[in-house]
Amino acid sequence: MDSARSPRADLLDPSQVASLGRMEIVARWVVEGFLQGLHRSPRKGFSVEFAEYRGYQPGDDLRYIDWKVVARADKWMIKQFEEETNLRAAIVLDVSKSMDWKGLKGSLTKVQYAEQVVAAVSLLLLKQKDAVGFVRYDDQVRSIITPKARTVHWRRIIKAMEEPGGGGDSKMGEALMHASRMVSRPGIVILISDLLVDVEQTLSGLKAARAGGHDVTVLHVMDRSERDLDVAPEGLFADTEGSLKVSATTSEVREAYRRTVDHAIEEWRERLGALGVSYEVVFTDEPFGVPLRKAFAARQRLP
Repeated sequence: MDSARSPRADLLDPSQVASLGRMEIVARWVVEGFLQGLHRSPRKGFSVEFAEYRGYQPGDDLRYIDWKVVARADKWMIKQFEEETNLRAAIVLDVSKSMDWKGLKGSLTKVQYAEQVVAAVSLLLLKQKDAVGFVRYDDQVRSIITPKARTVHWRRIIKAMEEPGGGGDSKMGEALMHASRMVSRPGIVILISDLLVDVEQTLSGLKAARAGGHDVTVLHVMDRSERDLDVAPEGLFADTEGSLKVSATTSEVREAYRRTVDHAIEEWRERLGALGVSYEVVFTDEPFGVPLRKAFAARQRLP
């Protein structure tokens, strides 16, 4: 995809973008478009202020080599900018059974959308020279990848998302504990989930992450049908992670359902806000640039 002549992938329909290639290819397109937007914005997404020189390392961008210094010192030196702060980040992904769902009009399941967000966010952070770790869980912790700042590390995260998942009740609290421990100094924890979980257990895990000094962001992934109950006129509504089943006519329960969902969202917002946790609702039909921007805001808040 020629980014100079093509629309930015971070602003396009996510299902269309996801259909164009493998996860890592799509993530590169999305991040490339996102960075283009930052560079065009009057408020840069990250600092580009020169800080100091350091020795060249394999993989560094050759554009930042200072050839005048090389000529004087007979040593390859590269400009290091303020954004190279080597923050540590952990991304926590819910892959429980409820995430493997989409509405009648949806093209991507919640987990498919969330996985693409993980791929893009982790790549963006690595481009910032940050160390990125990854925790993936359902009814057990499925993957633990400790933070590293190498680009090759990104492929380990991508590979982990190809492994089995889709178990029942979420072990979110345990996963958050792992994430908090792997970010050894104040850094970033990003939780991506549909939040169909035990509320108190989740709050306890997030509170522990905040106690470690971390900036915590929760991306609440929802399908539009979950918000509006845009489903078949009649049906059997089942808890995907439990045994509860209820038969109902959609039109009779839609308004009450919407009020309940709105109340749940506001309750999450209030309780997480009280902990100092950033909370954002993200719908699976929104361009990938939306959650990427919201997740990257955590990176901007830290020095």
